[in-house]
Amino acid sequence: MNDSPAHTDAPVLDVWCELQCSDCRSALDDLRALRARYGDRLELRLRHFPLEKHKHAFAAAQAAEEALEQGKGWEYVEAVLGRVEELDRKGEPFLVEVAGELGLDAEEFDTALVDGRHILIVDADQAEGKAIGVTGTPTYVIGGERLDGGKSQEGLRERVAEIADRLLAEQA
Repeated sequence: MNDSPAHTDAPVLDVWCELQCSDCRSALDDLRALRARYGDRLELRLRHFPLEKHKHAFAAAQAAEEALEQGKGWEYVEAVLGRVEELDRKGEPFLVEVAGELGLDAEEFDTALVDGRHILIVDADQAEGKAIGVTGTPTYVIGGERLDGGKSQEGLRERVAEIADRLLAEQA
Protein backbone atom coordinates (compact mmCIF):
# COMPACT_ATOMS: atom_id res chain seq x y z
CA MET A 1 0.00 0.00 0.00
CA ASN A 2 1.46 3.33 -1.02
CA ASP A 3 -0.56 6.52 -1.08
CA SER A 4 2.28 8.97 -1.49
CA PRO A 5 3.42 9.94 -4.96
CA ALA A 6 7.06 8.92 -4.94
CA HIS A 7 9.69 9.18 -7.62
CA THR A 8 9.55 6.01 -9.66
CA ASP A 9 13.26 5.51 -9.05
CA ALA A 10 13.07 6.16 -5.29
CA PRO A 11 14.39 3.37 -3.07
CA VAL A 12 11.53 1.29 -1.67
CA LEU A 13 11.07 0.41 1.98
CA ASP A 14 8.57 -2.41 2.32
CA VAL A 15 7.07 -2.49 5.80
CA TRP A 16 5.54 -5.89 6.58
CA CYS A 17 2.98 -5.06 9.21
CA GLU A 18 -0.27 -6.07 10.80
CA LEU A 19 -2.72 -3.70 12.38
CA GLN A 20 -3.38 -5.66 15.57
CA CYS A 21 0.31 -5.78 16.48
CA SER A 22 1.60 -3.65 19.34
CA ASP A 23 5.18 -3.89 17.97
CA CYS A 24 3.92 -2.33 14.72
CA ARG A 25 2.36 0.47 16.75
CA SER A 26 5.75 1.07 18.39
CA ALA A 27 7.32 1.22 14.92
CA LEU A 28 5.10 4.15 13.89
CA ASP A 29 7.53 6.67 15.38
CA ASP A 30 10.33 5.24 13.23
CA LEU A 31 8.15 5.33 10.11
CA ARG A 32 7.11 8.94 10.79
CA ALA A 33 10.76 9.92 11.30
CA LEU A 34 11.79 8.21 8.04
CA ARG A 35 8.96 9.94 6.13
CA ALA A 36 9.99 13.28 7.62
CA ARG A 37 13.66 12.71 6.75
CA TYR A 38 13.24 11.43 3.20
CA GLY A 39 9.85 12.67 2.01
CA ASP A 40 9.23 11.36 -1.50
CA ARG A 41 12.89 10.31 -1.96
CA LEU A 42 12.00 7.04 -0.18
CA GLU A 43 8.91 5.09 -1.16
CA LEU A 44 7.29 3.60 1.93
CA ARG A 45 5.03 0.65 1.15
CA LEU A 46 2.81 -1.08 3.69
CA ARG A 47 2.76 -4.82 3.09
CA HIS A 48 0.22 -6.95 4.90
CA PHE A 49 1.27 -9.83 7.09
CA PRO A 50 -1.69 -10.67 9.36
CA LEU A 51 -0.71 -13.13 12.07
CA GLU A 52 -3.03 -16.00 12.98
CA LYS A 53 -2.82 -15.17 16.69
CA HIS A 54 -4.71 -11.90 16.06
CA LYS A 55 -8.25 -12.67 14.98
CA HIS A 56 -9.03 -9.22 13.53
CA ALA A 57 -5.73 -8.69 11.67
CA PHE A 58 -6.90 -10.08 8.32
CA ALA A 59 -10.00 -7.85 8.32
CA ALA A 60 -7.85 -4.89 9.37
CA ALA A 61 -5.53 -5.48 6.41
CA GLN A 62 -8.50 -5.47 4.06
CA ALA A 63 -9.79 -2.28 5.71
CA ALA A 64 -6.39 -0.61 5.19
CA GLU A 65 -6.64 -1.40 1.47
CA GLU A 66 -10.11 0.15 1.37
CA ALA A 67 -8.72 3.25 3.12
CA LEU A 68 -5.99 3.43 0.48
CA GLU A 69 -8.62 3.22 -2.23
CA GLN A 70 -10.47 6.10 -0.55
CA GLY A 71 -7.26 8.17 -0.32
CA LYS A 72 -6.26 7.89 3.33
CA GLY A 73 -4.24 4.69 3.60
CA TRP A 74 -1.45 5.66 6.01
CA GLU A 75 -3.73 7.94 8.03
CA TYR A 76 -6.07 4.98 8.57
CA VAL A 77 -3.22 2.61 9.42
CA GLU A 78 -1.88 5.02 12.03
CA ALA A 79 -5.35 5.55 13.52
CA VAL A 80 -5.99 1.81 13.89
CA LEU A 81 -2.49 1.00 15.17
CA GLY A 82 -2.81 3.77 17.72
CA ARG A 83 -5.80 1.95 19.24
CA VAL A 84 -4.82 -1.72 19.05
CA GLU A 85 -6.64 -2.51 22.31
CA GLU A 86 -9.94 -1.23 20.89
CA LEU A 87 -9.48 -3.40 17.81
CA ASP A 88 -8.89 -6.38 20.13
CA ARG A 89 -12.13 -5.64 22.00
CA LYS A 90 -14.48 -4.45 19.25
CA GLY A 91 -13.28 -6.24 16.11
CA GLU A 92 -14.63 -5.34 12.68
CA PRO A 93 -17.15 -2.71 13.88
CA PHE A 94 -14.14 -0.73 15.16
CA LEU A 95 -12.56 -0.77 11.68
CA VAL A 96 -15.71 0.79 10.24
CA GLU A 97 -15.91 3.26 13.15
CA VAL A 98 -12.37 4.55 12.47
CA ALA A 99 -13.22 5.00 8.79
CA GLY A 100 -16.14 7.22 9.78
CA GLU A 101 -13.96 9.23 12.18
CA LEU A 102 -11.55 9.96 9.32
CA GLY A 103 -14.33 11.10 7.01
CA LEU A 104 -14.15 8.01 4.82
CA ASP A 105 -17.21 6.22 3.47
CA ALA A 106 -17.88 3.89 6.42
CA GLU A 107 -20.71 2.14 4.61
CA GLU A 108 -18.35 1.26 1.78
CA PHE A 109 -15.86 -0.08 4.36
CA ASP A 110 -18.53 -2.33 5.78
CA THR A 111 -19.40 -3.57 2.27
CA ALA A 112 -15.73 -4.13 1.41
CA LEU A 113 -15.25 -6.28 4.52
CA VAL A 114 -18.33 -8.33 3.64
CA ASP A 115 -17.63 -8.79 -0.09
CA GLY A 116 -13.91 -9.43 0.41
CA ARG A 117 -12.80 -7.29 -2.53
CA HIS A 118 -9.32 -6.77 -1.04
CA ILE A 119 -8.64 -10.37 0.06
CA LEU A 120 -6.42 -11.15 -2.94
CA ILE A 121 -4.09 -8.22 -2.18
CA VAL A 122 -3.73 -9.31 1.45
CA ASP A 123 -3.22 -12.95 0.46
CA ALA A 124 -0.58 -11.99 -2.13
CA ASP A 125 1.32 -9.85 0.39
CA GLN A 126 1.23 -12.62 2.97
CA ALA A 127 2.44 -15.22 0.45
CA GLU A 128 5.27 -12.96 -0.73
CA GLY A 129 6.25 -12.24 2.87
CA LYS A 130 6.44 -15.95 3.68
CA ALA A 131 8.46 -16.56 0.50
CA ILE A 132 11.13 -14.04 1.52
CA GLY A 133 11.31 -15.23 5.12
CA VAL A 134 9.04 -12.81 7.00
CA THR A 135 7.95 -14.55 10.20
CA GLY A 136 6.73 -11.66 12.34
CA THR A 137 5.87 -7.99 12.31
CA PRO A 138 7.15 -5.42 11.80
CA THR A 139 9.70 -6.57 9.24
CA TYR A 140 11.40 -4.12 6.88
CA VAL A 141 12.89 -4.88 3.49
CA ILE A 142 15.06 -2.27 1.77
CA GLY A 143 17.78 -2.72 -0.82
CA GLY A 144 17.34 -6.49 -0.66
CA GLU A 145 18.04 -6.57 3.08
CA ARG A 146 15.46 -7.89 5.56
CA LEU A 147 15.38 -6.32 9.03
CA ASP A 148 13.25 -8.02 11.68
CA GLY A 149 11.57 -5.48 13.95
CA GLY A 150 9.48 -8.13 15.68
CA LYS A 151 12.56 -9.32 17.59
CA SER A 152 13.95 -5.86 18.37
CA GLN A 153 13.41 -2.40 16.96
CA GLU A 154 16.62 -1.15 18.53
CA GLY A 155 18.68 0.64 15.90
CA LEU A 156 16.37 -0.26 13.01
CA ARG A 157 15.55 3.31 12.00
CA GLU A 158 19.29 4.05 11.80
CA ARG A 159 19.94 0.88 9.77
CA VAL A 160 17.12 1.70 7.33
CA ALA A 161 18.49 5.25 7.00
CA GLU A 162 22.02 3.93 6.31
CA ILE A 163 20.73 1.69 3.52
CA ALA A 164 18.46 4.41 2.10
CA ASP A 165 21.34 6.92 2.11
CA ARG A 166 23.57 4.40 0.32
CA LEU A 167 20.88 3.65 -2.30
CA LEU A 168 20.25 7.37 -2.88
CA ALA A 169 23.99 8.05 -3.20
CA GLU A 170 24.28 5.27 -5.78
CA GLN A 171 21.59 6.99 -7.86
CA ALA A 172 23.26 10.38 -7.77
